[in-house]
Amino acid sequence: MEAFFAQYKTVIIFLHVISAVVWVGGMIALRYAAHPSFLEIESPIKRLERVADALKRLFFIVAPFVVILLITAILMIKGYALSQSEFKMFAYVKEALWSVMFINFSVMILRRNTAEKALKNGDFVLAKNQLQMIGKFMVPLNIISGVIAIFLGSFLSNNL
Repeated sequence: MEAFFAQYKTVIIFLHVISAVVWVGGMIALRYAAHPSFLEIESPIKRLERVADALKRLFFIVAPFVVILLITAILMIKGYALSQSEFKMFAYVKEALWSVMFINFSVMILRRNTAEKALKNGDFVLAKNQLQMIGKFMVPLNIISGVIAIFLGSFLSNNL
């Protein structure tokens, strides 16, 4: 594994960084650029439909990058032998953050899908509750976790 990593190190690190940028950057763009625009839509039903659609598009774009991030993280952990290094605690914290983000991402997908079904069935209260939790708490949690994980990755990259 170390030989493979050494041979493709630049590509692996690039894919890891670009995946983190797409995932975290996409959430930042949605939360702080698109979300305020959605709030200006006067019809509550149309607003919910637009938010659900935007989340679906974001999740569709982000999902492959989440997989790439996981694969490249494993390659880097093995390639740098982080489990046996003095930096293993930082690697474990980073793994924990990405794990929380992945679980949160998965739950956001489930909530968005529930909201979409609720919208189709005319249950706008359920749809609003599902989407509101995503926008108010879940996306900000992933943004904060992602920024911290990116910082830790920068720290590790600088010290390895």
